[in-house]
Amino acid sequence: MTTTTTLAGLPSLKGCVLGPSSWSEITQERVGTFADATDDHQWIHVDADRAVRESPFGGPIGHGFLTLSLMIPMWSEILTVSDAGMVVNYGLNRVRFPAAVPVGAKLRLSATLVDIEPVRGGLQVTAAASVERQGDDKPVCVAEPVFRFLG
Repeated sequence: MTTTTTLAGLPSLKGCVLGPSSWSEITQERVGTFADATDDHQWIHVDADRAVRESPFGGPIGHGFLTLSLMIPMWSEILTVSDAGMVVNYGLNRVRFPAAVPVGAKLRLSATLVDIEPVRGGLQVTAAASVERQGDDKPVCVAEPVFRFLG
């Protein structure tokens, strides 16, 4: 579910819950591509046979930072600021990965806008974001991303 607003209307959304985004599947191919992009080829991610035999997760899992990086496309599904010329991922105040993401899992994002403040050229938005795994109550990632919406 996408919330659409303007820069002028964005401050009125403080405290609002956004989302959820659509589900995004974590495939072994996606995990392998991420491993190649980041040079993180730890066996719990890329060696499915070994992960089944030796991992406490019972199979391969996606990288925590893969989950974190997927917040960007999921974020674009839950909030559109129509007159922002640019959105900058300004950083993160906090990140945790409370649960593993097994290959084959489907994830989606919801977020609450906790702070919106003016910055030069636009607005800075801080969110309390949670990525959930389909069929599980425990989030796989909780984070406090900070975005800048610039005119």
